Amino acid sequence: MSTPIYLDYAATTPVDPVVTEVMLGHLGLDGCFANPASRSHFFGWQAEAAVEKARKQVAGLVNADVREIVWTSGATEANNLAIKGYMDQFQGQGAHVLTSATEHKAVLDCVSYLEERGFKVTRLTPDGGGRVTPELVAAAINDETRLISVMHVNNETGVVNDIEGIAALARERGIAMHIDAAQSAGKIAIDVGQLQADFISFSAHKIYGPKGVGALYVRRRPDLVLTPQIHGGGHERGMRSGTLATHQLVAMGACFELAGQRMAQDAEKITSLRQCFLEELGECTGLLLNGDQAHVWPGILNMAIEGIDGQLMLSALPNLAISSGSACTSATMAPSHVLSAMGLSESLALSSLRISFGRFTTADEAHLAGKTMREAIERIRA
Repeated sequence: MSTPIYLDYAATTPVDPVVTEVMLGHLGLDGCFANPASRSHFFGWQAEAAVEKARKQVAGLVNADVREIVWTSGATEANNLAIKGYMDQFQGQGAHVLTSATEHKAVLDCVSYLEERGFKVTRLTPDGGGRVTPELVAAAINDETRLISVMHVNNETGVVNDIEGIAALARERGIAMHIDAAQSAGKIAIDVGQLQADFISFSAHKIYGPKGVGALYVRRRPDLVLTPQIHGGGHERGMRSGTLATHQLVAMGACFELAGQRMAQDAEKITSLRQCFLEELGECTGLLLNGDQAHVWPGILNMAIEGIDGQLMLSALPNLAISSGSACTSATMAPSHVLSAMGLSESLALSSLRISFGRFTTADEAHLAGKTMREAIERIRA
């Protein structure tokens, strides 16, 4: 196999051509390039209208009010704004934050920062399948709990948490709820009216938009106060200062709208690709699918190959773009914190790989990738 095959869609996705075209129309002099905050001339009005259309497109995917969408540079910044911004008002009160040990580092590092400043933090161990349930959350809530932060789809295993049940529990107890939806928005239906979470983080580059742009959903409630993490011109109703990047925002709007139109089609295709890949692995022994397979988004497949180190496996597959975990931690040699929290042994965690499929993966590529991996496993074991 000489042509590389990209199977790392959980790390990032290529920009959809439809989105690229929209983005390019907002860069040059012959397009809509102006500063949306320049309200003294036509060019600025035009850019502001484009940004507000994009805000409406993002809101539309999750059934939100346009006034509930705050632009950010990505899901990492959205997580920081939600977690640190909300908890700031409870500084010095012994307030408690509840999250899980399997969150993305963008959440875990935020709560560690708060812990260093005197806040109390609980990092829940998930069940054996890697799932965070309302029962686990309920058992860890106390009178000082002010915020619960649980991701929707895990970025390493694809496990889908019961965020509906957890959000309902938070609402019942009067606790704010934050959801990192970077891996689920545009792939799994989200309706904020039914979900009743207070903060939801989104990213464009996980659903065929550009890198460097995201958004935070902030429920319209008078008691939800966020301390801005970036100060400047008071943009985004004072929650996030900085000149709005028109070209990136319209691209995010376009990719969110497109995701809504293609959600069922993409899900059906990706489920089929997963099956094609697994069929080609055939009767390989010592393979373990990590995570609760009854509650998993099919685009992410995390697999342990017993007795074969993950880095050795990667080196045997130079033309397969796959990973040994989150892209944000792939430079480390330590076992995945997600798999470790799920109870996998160090050897199994270090032998695990993440394969993730996407809109532009073909059935032929899925078959070839599975066949190539099976042959590499057999070759190494021989």
